[in-house]
Amino acid sequence: MSSSSRFAGTESYVATDALKSAVNAALTLERPLLVKGEPGTGKTQLAQEVAGSLGRPLFEWHIKSTTRARQGLYEYDAVARLRDSQLGDDRVHDIGNYIVRGKLWEAFESEQQPVLLIDEIDKADIEFPNDLLQELDRMEFYVYETRELVKARHRPLIIITSNNEKELPDAFLRRCFFHYISFPDAENMERIVEVHFPGLKKDLLADALECFFRVRDVPGLKKKPSTSELLDWIKLLLAEDIPTEALRAEDSRSLIPPLYGALLKNEQDVHLFERLVFMHRRNAG
Repeated sequence: MSSSSRFAGTESYVATDALKSAVNAALTLERPLLVKGEPGTGKTQLAQEVAGSLGRPLFEWHIKSTTRARQGLYEYDAVARLRDSQLGDDRVHDIGNYIVRGKLWEAFESEQQPVLLIDEIDKADIEFPNDLLQELDRMEFYVYETRELVKARHRPLIIITSNNEKELPDAFLRRCFFHYISFPDAENMERIVEVHFPGLKKDLLADALECFFRVRDVPGLKKKPSTSELLDWIKLLLAEDIPTEALRAEDSRSLIPPLYGALLKNEQDVHLFERLVFMHRRNAG
């Protein structure tokens, strides 16, 4: 694999050495890269950054609970054809006018080797991954309505993300190269923040990160704040000109961070912090 076809990260995306190695392994093996990790750790953005870094077209297929595997190949719009036939439209004589191409078909037709993102595959039905096995293995599929065999011009780099909402089938997992994006430690998180907020004052950065990780470490938290939520929070801190002193643990009021709505996303966690403040004040008194 030439150096031009290796992913080395980008200026706008802080990738660990392990993540870069995983992307390049998937390229070498010509296997899908299955990426798991907490929400907000940059799984979806990875595909965008890889495509941009390698200069390749990107096709994004975002999965919902109602998504069927067939939709990634194509859909036949029988309703539109029936309507046109009732209106006497000549288009009805060519069934190809009613074949809607899916993201896999678009990627297969790409003149340049593309990156194909299958985002949040675990949202779909449990059989969804297995329904794609043959197409991803053979890089081809048959369109029965037009009796056409669609073959990939180039094997796409397929990046599949999962939030672990449900287990994926073993047969599917065997065909993937797997990588888990660990939540960034303080050092990597500092690099991520500096990418988005270059020139941020060191004391504000240090206090914000300390406060953020203090929130994440609270036992019993239902939803720990993610990287994307940290970035939103820092943006608000800057916009509202919040003093760094308000972020420090010495102040009993700072147990609940200022503008906490960017970090805490449900009432259970807010009530947890309110109880902690009450206990802290009672013990301090």
